[in-house]
Amino acid sequence: MTEQQDEFDSPWKDILEVYFQDFMQFFFPQIHADIDWNRGYDFLDQELRQVVRDAELGKRLVDKLVKVWKLSGEETWVLAHIEIQNQEESRFSDRMFVYYYRLRDRYKQRIASLAILGDERTTWRPQPFREELWGCEATFRFPIIKLLDYASRWSELEVSQNPFALAVMAHLKTKETRNDAVSRKEWKFRLTHDSMSKAMSGKIY
Repeated sequence: MTEQQDEFDSPWKDILEVYFQDFMQFFFPQIHADIDWNRGYDFLDQELRQVVRDAELGKRLVDKLVKVWKLSGEETWVLAHIEIQNQEESRFSDRMFVYYYRLRDRYKQRIASLAILGDERTTWRPQPFREELWGCEATFRFPIIKLLDYASRWSELEVSQNPFALAVMAHLKTKETRNDAVSRKEWKFRLTHDSMSKAMSGKIY
């Protein structure tokens, strides 16, 4: 992994597991509202590693498989996939489908696959996986969040109490100041200061 790539995805690795509930609330509020958070949640790292190894999908960046409980009492697994990359990928939907069906087949659990995309192409919106042959058709849809879309909502990010607002701000500014070391240093200081201020005031917990 290059130094530049690491500065994009390492913040997500650091906070996704610690603030998983906030992650769901920030990016997928409708799903967050349907989860019984009083029952807690469990990270299924061993199960995910087994499927990734079997699928031979190559290097993954930030993936988390989490067992949660719906308000209805049903056990459900959430596969959160964060792709911090600089270019679009033609087989992205194929890989999402492979993850889904291998987990579904091995563990016989209902799974919600969620994708966070950190690329710079506003026009790249992966389409659902679809395959058809002689009347036999398979379609796989999954929710997608595009971090670039938050650039126009900067004022909302600044006042948000959710730690993932800062993660998105850091991601956007890291890309924006790629060729401007002075501005990057200034923004790192500002975002670090904002994070500490919110933590001290109890806004980030």
